[in-house]
Amino acid sequence: MSTQVIASTKNRARQLTEEEIAEIEHEKTLYPDNQAVGLEALKIVQKYQGWVSDESLMAIADYLDLSAADLEGVATFFNLVYRQPVGKNVILFCNSVSCWICRCDDIKDHISKKLDIDFGQTTEDNEFTFIPVPCLGDCDNAPVMMVGDDLHRNLTPEKVDEIITQYRNKSA
Repeated sequence: MSTQVIASTKNRARQLTEEEIAEIEHEKTLYPDNQAVGLEALKIVQKYQGWVSDESLMAIADYLDLSAADLEGVATFFNLVYRQPVGKNVILFCNSVSCWICRCDDIKDHISKKLDIDFGQTTEDNEFTFIPVPCLGDCDNAPVMMVGDDLHRNLTPEKVDEIITQYRNKSA
């Protein structure tokens, strides 16, 4: 199976791996045109690389015969496409009205203090990145957050401490 190679501004080429290409090819069978595949291709590359670098975005655009500007528009519209490196564990913190009414600001402050980071930042050890999201769809269990694919509900400072310890121990 061939790979697409593009020139990089840093004189390094980014190749899509065979695994990435195979998954993108599968997605192409599910959508009417390559533009519709763009978001799925970004998510595939992020799954393997952890984030979508400029070189990766350009390689995807080249492979799908899309403009890099159009694909960048898709990538920056969706806040779950990471355009910069993130920590091993991404905390998606809901700051919707429901969570706000349930004092999510107190939980947010607790997380920030415990990890010594604010929204959009990554811990020095690259274990956690803290990202606000407008809603996680579990308003009746507010406040909520996700770490990776795991949803955590009815947060308290004590629960947050347990969750952070749990994910730190997974990394050890």
